[in-house]
Amino acid sequence: MNQTLKNEQRLIVLAGNIGSGKTSLTQQLSQHIGWQASYESVDNNPYLADFYADMHAWAFHLQMYFLGHRAQEIETLLSSGRSAIMDRSIYEDAHIFVRALHEMNNLSDRDYQAYFKLYDLVLRKLPKPSLLIRLVTPVETLVERIQQRARSIEDTIDLDYLRLLDSYYQQWSSEYAESPVLTVNSLLFDFVNNPSHLQEIIEGIEHCITTNSSLSLHTP
Repeated sequence: MNQTLKNEQRLIVLAGNIGSGKTSLTQQLSQHIGWQASYESVDNNPYLADFYADMHAWAFHLQMYFLGHRAQEIETLLSSGRSAIMDRSIYEDAHIFVRALHEMNNLSDRDYQAYFKLYDLVLRKLPKPSLLIRLVTPVETLVERIQQRARSIEDTIDLDYLRLLDSYYQQWSSEYAESPVLTVNSLLFDFVNNPSHLQEIIEGIEHCITTNSSLSLHTP
């Protein structure tokens, strides 16, 4: 049976390319709204470093880990009864990253099909989010941000890979229909350093959830 959110419980998930600002926005929203935050496992991920060193060998292992970890996160948040914000959606794993890995021949057809069979089964058991926040950022800006934060596991990420992900994000954004979507241009909205920009995003969240409709914020 498909699980559902409890009473006034809300679940917001963020979506965006590597370096788009998902973690930073999750932190800011959690602090200002008071909801619990859930972050993508990076430091404790047992496959991530191996994956970046050899994508072909470790792609399937990594994505299976993400699928189980993400589903477990959602179930834990659901059982708490509290509203929450997640800095990465389970949908991106499948429709962006798994698809890209298959396109790049890092996932075989067999592994690709096996992943989606399990993904479809898992998704049936999970609640749909109250809102998806989509962060849109130019690829050139993503490169700058990745270089600035200087994570060693991201040293091998190249421009072509980010462009491929960006093209899939653009396509997926027109297909996603699980919840309302708040689209934010993270190049124009400095939600970390500008309180008015963050406030506009918070007001956008309230609008989307209250009216059950999507909204795009492109100019603060």
